[in-house]
Amino acid sequence: MSQTLQSVRGMNDILPDEAEFWELFEDTVRSWLKSYGYRPIRMPIVEPTPLFKRAIGEVTDIVEKEMYSFEDSLNGEQLTLRPEGTAGCVRAVIQHNLAAQQPRRLYYIGQMFRHERPQKGRYRQFHQVGVESFGFTGPDIDAEMILMGARLWADLGLDGIELQINSLGQPDERAQHRAALIAYFEERAELLDEDAKRRLYTNPLRILDTKNPAMQEMCAAAPKLIDYLGPESLAHFEGVQRVLRDAGVPFTINPRLVRGLDYYNLTVFEWVTDKLGAQGTVCAGGRYDGLVEQLGGKSTPACGFAMGVERLVALIRESGGEPAAPAPDVYLVHQGDDASRLAFRVAEGLRDQGIDVLLHCGGGSFKSQMKKADASGATFAVIIGDDEAATGEAQLKPLREGSGEQKKMKVDGLAEAIIGQLIDLEEEE
Repeated sequence: MSQTLQSVRGMNDILPDEAEFWELFEDTVRSWLKSYGYRPIRMPIVEPTPLFKRAIGEVTDIVEKEMYSFEDSLNGEQLTLRPEGTAGCVRAVIQHNLAAQQPRRLYYIGQMFRHERPQKGRYRQFHQVGVESFGFTGPDIDAEMILMGARLWADLGLDGIELQINSLGQPDERAQHRAALIAYFEERAELLDEDAKRRLYTNPLRILDTKNPAMQEMCAAAPKLIDYLGPESLAHFEGVQRVLRDAGVPFTINPRLVRGLDYYNLTVFEWVTDKLGAQGTVCAGGRYDGLVEQLGGKSTPACGFAMGVERLVALIRESGGEPAAPAPDVYLVHQGDDASRLAFRVAEGLRDQGIDVLLHCGGGSFKSQMKKADASGATFAVIIGDDEAATGEAQLKPLREGSGEQKKMKVDGLAEAIIGQLIDLEEEE
């Protein structure tokens, strides 16, 4: 007997009950994004490998350890399953000249792939909502994106999510800080773990983001980037803070917040929670003014953020936000050849009027079908036997308290009766 095939580790099926929950979440997200003027964009899941090496940085963990890369067997091209969405979105903006005439606000929702150790809220195939803006230079767009997060948490009924912000300044300021950081760590080389030693001369800023408890005290005392920022970078950062203070959004300045991608400059931020264990970031992003030009486009200011759907869904459930399973308005019960033929016509007619109908399939007695009708959660059962089919009638049976009494009526009048009673029920609620 052949072994039963399983899904790839860290790449999970999303079954109907959970998928319906996800759709409710995504509907909320799309409505929220539309309210801020963001428009959808959809990019390929597979992109050229050099795109991510140039955008993310060759000495980042993502590029070095986590990307799913392969060679196209037909033409030898090096391809990668996208590990994040910003690089692909920037590539699309450049390729289609989207930001040439006016600033753009864009968003996408979809799968990303990273080969890392699966754990709660972190998987090898995961889903992100990505939000990107192009063509806005001031701190106002940075602040607006942060305020968007605060509004979404309120829309989702979430609390306990805290905001951390920092500024990475501009490349020349980071270069000065980098030199000071290398000198500082060189003097303490005996305290560095292997990961830190590997990064010392390639990406020393990432050492500050270490999770190694033995290095925490040393990193806390390291030179701080904010001390190397010039007047323009400081003014931009203060502009972001001013909007947040005016809006009453509390925040913490975290000088060790550096993000894991090379393309960020100026504002970076993370929304974090302690309700998901060690992996506490649910939304993160910042400004990346140099990336469009770095990937071959014209110099274009840009800012964006991403949030992990799995983590937010887990957080909603942790907060007791499990929604009720959706139920049809009508379960259509039928028995007999003539009744079955009429049932299909009735079902389609009701759907034409915007009524959700679950048509029974698979046969069975009226008794067994009525059990399934009740279990479906439907508000009404529409019952058709051959006797009803002969007269063009049906039985309308309420299945929920307060939805009226069972009655026989012409099938042409079903939709009006059902809609009227559904409206009455909504008003009572």
